[in-house]
Amino acid sequence: MAKIKGLIPIILLSLIPVLLIWTPFLLRFKTFWTIPLPQQGMATIVANFDGPLYLAVAKTFYNPEELGSNYQFPLSNEYYSAHFPLFPLLIKLFAHIFGYPYSMLFVTSVSSIFALYFFYQHAKKYLTKENAFFLTAIFSFFPARWLIVRSVGSPEPLFVALILASTYFFSKKKYLYASIAGFFATMTKSPAVLLFIAYCLQITIPHLRSFKRIDNKQSLLLRSQKYLPILLIPLGLLAVFSIYGIRYGDFFTYFKSGDNIHLFFPPFQIFNYSAPWVGTFWLEEVIFIYTIGVLGLFKLYQEKMKTYFYFTLVFFASLLFVAHRDLLRYALPIVPFILIAFRDTLLKKEFKIAILVIIIPIYLYSLAFISQNVMPIANWTPFL
Repeated sequence: MAKIKGLIPIILLSLIPVLLIWTPFLLRFKTFWTIPLPQQGMATIVANFDGPLYLAVAKTFYNPEELGSNYQFPLSNEYYSAHFPLFPLLIKLFAHIFGYPYSMLFVTSVSSIFALYFFYQHAKKYLTKENAFFLTAIFSFFPARWLIVRSVGSPEPLFVALILASTYFFSKKKYLYASIAGFFATMTKSPAVLLFIAYCLQITIPHLRSFKRIDNKQSLLLRSQKYLPILLIPLGLLAVFSIYGIRYGDFFTYFKSGDNIHLFFPPFQIFNYSAPWVGTFWLEEVIFIYTIGVLGLFKLYQEKMKTYFYFTLVFFASLLFVAHRDLLRYALPIVPFILIAFRDTLLKKEFKIAILVIIIPIYLYSLAFISQNVMPIANWTPFL
């Protein structure tokens, strides 16, 4: 009972900002703070990218014929393979209760609660309960891109929740639990496989010198057996590709899904304004994302937060090769660890005053973004 009571503040922290975002759309405000708003009510929320694509997968489970005949997006059937199956499966699970559109928002909301819960568990390792709760409150709406994905139909909250669960258990040396969470994370979004690389680095790097000595090799190999469950993480990717092999008849369909894989060599191609998913030269904030990421990495290393450091290192390195305007959305899985790295700064009185100022532009930016980031849907019948 005490645990349930302790969860209530986290639930409120998660739901209240989202409800505040929904309110102008629910009430069909024509404008808010001079920002013009669509008049479609919650349909605007449901239609935000890439929610309808996940609804299509939830209803068809990658059946090419149904995708092609029922959903008139100008997309190939293979394009949907970039939308991994765990989020759509959960939508389908609760669709009998809420209907598909609201089931999607329900899954997103519940996933957000778990994301905040596991963030709070991470924060409590380094802060008092009161300060950990305050840091969790910041994470409930900051950065704005995180608040946005929590307010629409999106797999990111589920993905971040599973990443936080996996790293939490791994740092507690509960490797099986960490691996199960990693398995499901990989079934949510492909970058979760980076957990496996990060864990391998954390396990092997401290023992590289010892492994050179023959007398230590057997001992190290025996001790490494406790880490075997982490093999579940890449198996999650194998499970996804196996599903595609059955549904599409091609195990490697994901790699043929079109321009969904935004990794390019050499790095920093995001500054190519002519790239399809960039399309602008207004990109200065990207430099700030890189700067904060590097500074956060140094702080995690200096404070010997090994699990956080290795995962953030591997994930941040991959971001350098992403050529997509929405870079911060790609960076969301490492945001919790960057916040923990800067916890001393974020808890200062000066930052608390700053929060009172920036919470208004965060809200306004979220409304504006959601109002414009809408997929055109003429016929809602196939989604219901």
